[in-house]
Amino acid sequence: MSVNYGVAFSDKDLQDILELQEQNLPANLSEEAMRRDGFLTVKHNFELLKKMNDVCPHIVASNGDRVIGYALCMHPDFKSEIPVLFSMFKEIEAQSGIDSFMVMGQICVDKEYRGKGVFRGLYLKMKEETSSYCDLIITEVDGRNTRSLKAHLAVGFRVIKKYQSDGRDWYLIVL
Repeated sequence: MSVNYGVAFSDKDLQDILELQEQNLPANLSEEAMRRDGFLTVKHNFELLKKMNDVCPHIVASNGDRVIGYALCMHPDFKSEIPVLFSMFKEIEAQSGIDSFMVMGQICVDKEYRGKGVFRGLYLKMKEETSSYCDLIITEVDGRNTRSLKAHLAVGFRVIKKYQSDGRDWYLIVL
Protein backbone atom coordinates (compact mmCIF):
# COMPACT_ATOMS: atom_id res chain seq x y z
CA MET A 1 0.00 0.00 0.00
CA SER A 2 1.51 3.29 -1.11
CA VAL A 3 -0.01 6.32 0.56
CA ASN A 4 1.19 9.83 -0.19
CA TYR A 5 0.32 12.86 1.93
CA GLY A 6 -0.01 16.36 0.58
CA VAL A 7 -2.42 19.23 0.13
CA ALA A 8 -5.50 19.39 -2.07
CA PHE A 9 -4.53 21.33 -5.16
CA SER A 10 -7.07 20.44 -7.83
CA ASP A 11 -10.81 20.40 -8.33
CA LYS A 12 -10.51 16.61 -8.68
CA ASP A 13 -9.06 16.40 -5.16
CA LEU A 14 -12.00 18.41 -3.85
CA GLN A 15 -14.50 16.22 -5.76
CA ASP A 16 -12.83 13.10 -4.31
CA ILE A 17 -13.17 14.59 -0.82
CA LEU A 18 -16.88 15.21 -1.41
CA GLU A 19 -17.42 11.64 -2.67
CA LEU A 20 -15.68 10.14 0.37
CA GLN A 21 -17.63 12.51 2.60
CA GLU A 22 -20.96 11.45 1.07
CA GLN A 23 -20.21 7.77 1.79
CA ASN A 24 -19.70 8.51 5.49
CA LEU A 25 -22.65 10.73 6.32
CA PRO A 26 -25.30 9.30 8.68
CA ALA A 27 -27.92 9.26 5.92
CA ASN A 28 -25.79 6.69 4.08
CA LEU A 29 -24.78 4.51 7.04
CA SER A 30 -26.58 2.00 9.22
CA GLU A 31 -26.70 2.53 12.98
CA GLU A 32 -24.30 -0.41 13.35
CA ALA A 33 -21.84 1.08 10.84
CA MET A 34 -21.93 4.44 12.62
CA ARG A 35 -21.28 2.78 15.97
CA ARG A 36 -18.48 0.58 14.59
CA ASP A 37 -16.78 2.89 12.10
CA GLY A 38 -17.79 6.42 13.08
CA PHE A 39 -19.54 9.02 10.95
CA LEU A 40 -19.31 12.58 9.67
CA THR A 41 -21.51 15.43 10.83
CA VAL A 42 -21.13 18.15 8.18
CA LYS A 43 -21.92 17.94 4.47
CA HIS A 44 -19.96 20.54 2.50
CA ASN A 45 -20.63 21.85 -0.96
CA PHE A 46 -17.93 22.32 -3.57
CA GLU A 47 -17.94 26.12 -3.39
CA LEU A 48 -17.35 26.28 0.37
CA LEU A 49 -14.78 23.49 0.26
CA LYS A 50 -12.88 25.39 -2.46
CA LYS A 51 -13.06 28.71 -0.58
CA MET A 52 -11.69 27.04 2.55
CA ASN A 53 -8.96 25.33 0.51
CA ASP A 54 -7.92 28.64 -1.08
CA VAL A 55 -7.23 30.08 2.40
CA CYS A 56 -5.61 26.99 3.93
CA PRO A 57 -5.22 23.90 1.73
CA HIS A 58 -6.89 20.73 2.96
CA ILE A 59 -4.68 17.76 3.74
CA VAL A 60 -5.14 14.65 1.59
CA ALA A 61 -3.85 11.11 1.61
CA SER A 62 -3.81 9.49 -1.79
CA ASN A 63 -3.08 6.16 -3.38
CA GLY A 64 -2.23 6.83 -7.00
CA ASP A 65 -4.56 9.54 -8.23
CA ARG A 66 -7.33 8.72 -5.75
CA VAL A 67 -7.90 10.57 -2.46
CA ILE A 68 -8.31 7.89 0.23
CA GLY A 69 -8.39 10.21 3.22
CA TYR A 70 -8.59 13.88 4.09
CA ALA A 71 -8.44 16.39 6.92
CA LEU A 72 -10.15 19.69 6.18
CA CYS A 73 -8.42 22.89 7.25
CA MET A 74 -10.90 25.49 8.39
CA HIS A 75 -9.52 28.94 9.08
CA PRO A 76 -11.44 30.72 11.86
CA ASP A 77 -12.61 33.27 9.25
CA PHE A 78 -15.13 30.62 8.16
CA LYS A 79 -16.81 30.40 11.58
CA SER A 80 -20.07 31.82 10.21
CA GLU A 81 -20.36 29.42 7.27
CA ILE A 82 -21.57 26.19 8.93
CA PRO A 83 -24.38 26.53 11.50
CA VAL A 84 -23.68 23.27 13.35
CA LEU A 85 -20.21 24.66 14.18
CA PHE A 86 -21.39 27.98 15.65
CA SER A 87 -21.37 26.55 19.19
CA MET A 88 -17.85 25.14 18.74
CA PHE A 89 -16.48 28.55 17.79
CA LYS A 90 -18.31 30.11 20.75
CA GLU A 91 -16.67 27.56 23.06
CA ILE A 92 -13.24 28.21 21.52
CA GLU A 93 -13.65 31.96 22.04
CA ALA A 94 -14.56 31.34 25.69
CA GLN A 95 -11.26 29.51 26.33
CA SER A 96 -8.38 31.61 27.62
CA GLY A 97 -4.97 31.36 25.99
CA ILE A 98 -6.21 30.18 22.58
CA ASP A 99 -5.08 32.70 20.01
CA SER A 100 -3.24 31.04 17.15
CA PHE A 101 -5.22 28.03 15.95
CA MET A 102 -6.61 26.19 12.95
CA VAL A 103 -9.79 24.19 13.07
CA MET A 104 -9.65 20.70 11.65
CA GLY A 105 -13.04 20.84 9.99
CA GLN A 106 -13.49 17.13 9.33
CA ILE A 107 -11.33 14.05 8.92
CA CYS A 108 -12.20 10.87 7.06
CA VAL A 109 -10.36 7.78 5.85
CA ASP A 110 -11.72 5.41 3.20
CA LYS A 111 -12.97 2.20 4.81
CA GLU A 112 -10.36 0.09 2.96
CA TYR A 113 -7.51 2.11 4.52
CA ARG A 114 -8.65 2.35 8.13
CA GLY A 115 -6.41 0.96 10.82
CA LYS A 116 -3.30 1.44 8.64
CA GLY A 117 -1.94 4.70 10.03
CA VAL A 118 -3.61 7.04 7.52
CA PHE A 119 -5.48 8.98 10.24
CA ARG A 120 -2.20 9.64 12.09
CA GLY A 121 -0.45 10.49 8.82
CA LEU A 122 -3.08 13.10 7.96
CA TYR A 123 -2.58 14.83 11.31
CA LEU A 124 1.22 14.72 11.02
CA LYS A 125 0.97 16.38 7.62
CA MET A 126 -1.53 18.94 8.94
CA LYS A 127 0.80 19.87 11.79
CA GLU A 128 3.68 20.21 9.33
CA GLU A 129 1.66 22.39 6.93
CA THR A 130 0.14 24.69 9.56
CA SER A 131 2.96 25.02 12.12
CA SER A 132 4.33 28.23 10.59
CA TYR A 133 1.12 30.19 11.28
CA CYS A 134 -0.73 28.48 14.10
CA ASP A 135 0.14 26.85 17.40
CA LEU A 136 -2.88 24.60 17.88
CA ILE A 137 -5.23 22.40 15.90
CA ILE A 138 -8.72 22.36 17.39
CA THR A 139 -11.76 20.28 16.54
CA GLU A 140 -14.84 18.82 18.16
CA VAL A 141 -16.24 15.31 18.18
CA ASP A 142 -19.88 14.29 18.61
CA GLY A 143 -20.12 12.31 21.86
CA ARG A 144 -21.87 9.47 20.02
CA ASN A 145 -18.85 9.06 17.72
CA THR A 146 -16.73 7.02 20.12
CA ARG A 147 -14.46 5.65 17.39
CA SER A 148 -13.48 9.16 16.32
CA LEU A 149 -12.93 10.36 19.88
CA LYS A 150 -10.68 7.36 20.67
CA ALA A 151 -8.70 7.89 17.45
CA HIS A 152 -8.18 11.58 18.21
CA LEU A 153 -7.04 10.90 21.77
CA ALA A 154 -4.66 8.20 20.46
CA VAL A 155 -2.84 10.71 18.21
CA GLY A 156 -2.36 13.22 21.02
CA PHE A 157 -5.49 15.36 21.21
CA ARG A 158 -6.71 16.27 24.67
CA VAL A 159 -10.20 17.24 25.76
CA ILE A 160 -10.43 20.87 26.80
CA LYS A 161 -14.19 20.94 27.29
CA LYS A 162 -17.26 18.76 27.08
CA TYR A 163 -20.43 20.70 26.36
CA GLN A 164 -23.96 20.31 25.02
CA SER A 165 -25.42 21.92 21.94
CA ASP A 166 -28.55 21.06 19.96
CA GLY A 167 -29.28 18.21 22.37
CA ARG A 168 -25.94 16.49 21.77
CA ASP A 169 -22.76 16.11 23.79
CA TRP A 170 -19.64 17.51 22.12
CA TYR A 171 -15.99 17.16 23.01
CA LEU A 172 -13.84 20.18 22.18
CA ILE A 173 -10.33 18.82 21.69
CA VAL A 174 -6.91 20.31 20.95
CA LEU A 175 -3.63 19.05 19.50
